[in-house]
Amino acid sequence: MSSKIHHLVDGRGRPLVVLVGPGQANDSPMFPVLLNHLRVDRVGPGRPRTTPDAVLGDKAYSARAHRTLLRSRGVKTVIPEPCDQIRNRQRRGSRGGRPPAFDSELYKARNVVERSFNTVKQWRALATRYDKLAIVYRGAAVLRAITIWLKHL
Repeated sequence: MSSKIHHLVDGRGRPLVVLVGPGQANDSPMFPVLLNHLRVDRVGPGRPRTTPDAVLGDKAYSARAHRTLLRSRGVKTVIPEPCDQIRNRQRRGSRGGRPPAFDSELYKARNVVERSFNTVKQWRALATRYDKLAIVYRGAAVLRAITIWLKHL
């Protein structure tokens, strides 16, 4: 009955990947799916780029599996560690390991993602939410992404 828009954006808030997931589900399981759909064509010849320079996310994406996935792909992770993970790591002492690296200056740019969601949701077709089918709702979200890109082209 409900659905959420999940998307990856570039540094200027333009959507690169747009997916729709169930509204009652957590955001975290969609993260690997979003990364697998990332394809940015190059200007000249060559394969499309599939690895971002850095991933800026909120505490919901701080799972060990996400950090491992990003590390294996050589992506810089800028995700704060939640209080419960800090407590559990400190409780284990030296066996808990070191805290993950966190660049607080780069994290300030995460508001681009939030502003991008606000831009998408201000579009009347998505704000009123008259669509009954998820595929139609995703079509509207993709159409909004296209209109955002057309302003920059």
